[in-house]
Amino acid sequence: MSVTTTTFPKGRLLSMDAYRGFVMFLMMAEVLQLGRVAENFPESTFWQFLAYHQSHAEWLGCSLHDLIQPSFSFLVGVALPYSLASRISKSEPFGLQFAHTLRRSLILILLGIFLRSIGRSQTNFTFEDTLTQIGLGYPLLFLIAQRSFRTGWIALGVILVGYWLAFVLYPVPAMAPERVGVPADWPYHFTGIAAHFNKNTNLAWAFDTWFLNLFPREEPFLYNEGGYATLSFIPTLATMVLGLQAGRWVRAQSAGLLKRFLMMGVAGIVFGSLLSVTGLCPSVKRIWTPSWVLFSGGWCFLLLALFYFLIDIRKWQRWSFPLLVIGVNSIAAYCMAHLFEPFIAESFRTHFGPNVYEFLGEPYAPILRGLIVLLCYWLILYWMYQKKLFIRI
Repeated sequence: MSVTTTTFPKGRLLSMDAYRGFVMFLMMAEVLQLGRVAENFPESTFWQFLAYHQSHAEWLGCSLHDLIQPSFSFLVGVALPYSLASRISKSEPFGLQFAHTLRRSLILILLGIFLRSIGRSQTNFTFEDTLTQIGLGYPLLFLIAQRSFRTGWIALGVILVGYWLAFVLYPVPAMAPERVGVPADWPYHFTGIAAHFNKNTNLAWAFDTWFLNLFPREEPFLYNEGGYATLSFIPTLATMVLGLQAGRWVRAQSAGLLKRFLMMGVAGIVFGSLLSVTGLCPSVKRIWTPSWVLFSGGWCFLLLALFYFLIDIRKWQRWSFPLLVIGVNSIAAYCMAHLFEPFIAESFRTHFGPNVYEFLGEPYAPILRGLIVLLCYWLILYWMYQKKLFIRI
């Protein structure tokens, strides 16, 4: 990890950084605690709607918050052709490029573990964090990027079909769901082929009951309460490949770029939804099923199309500056969101009194606290932007 004052690559689209900034803003905005505010207004459709879209779907389904991780992964792929072109222009040999890739991968994995270990009595060896998932798949993405555009699509198909087949061939364990943290009356107990994608009774869960117990733990790993899994890095790689293909189109300045984004977006959502509703492959973000790759990837293409249309085609750029400030320092924003909240929030209580957040009344205290913390995040990132301080891995 390093702090640089490097200028942006020539030809880079502002829409890419604005989209990334939007994604990171959604993640940082968790400090608004809209769910707690909604609890104070149980009859309010408005607050319930906002709370839903700031939380993850319990298993099947999708909220706005569920699109954060796929978007971040997708944009890693979009940026890779620019990174490779920059290194090739410096005549870096393949070996040096791959060594840098492995170094970056290791830093992402370790950073993800570090952030997941905050507040723990010992290192929390878990690999479902966004950064860790990207780090695990990044070397493979680099190798795919060395091949042709056509090979990229073939790799995508192999990953999706192979991962689906591996899940389907794994026998469904005959065990009470309560043993793996799933209530008996949970509404997402799938049957038929879809049963192979049930929470904590699937291939990825079985892998983790072996793999995660190879590391020092406070107690043996039995299941992840949210159903998240290490092996999700494989279909996450497919999401990054979708971004890689989009990035190749962007950098090549392909004709009809907006149309391509829109077509890919609609196709991904339609095919992902069809696989889910037919029961062949439920669209589950928490285990990153192949149908989720297509469905969320479709939304990523549509969101990129929206930002591309507004910023790079219509040239409406001034409104995106707050997002750009976040997007060009996404790693810094990610770490701040995990590390700075308690310090900032408690500092305001120290200097302005214990009731500083009750200014608008107790029911609104969580959102006022969040707004203040969120503003401080942005001001720090703005200072870094002004000083041209960009954290790179």
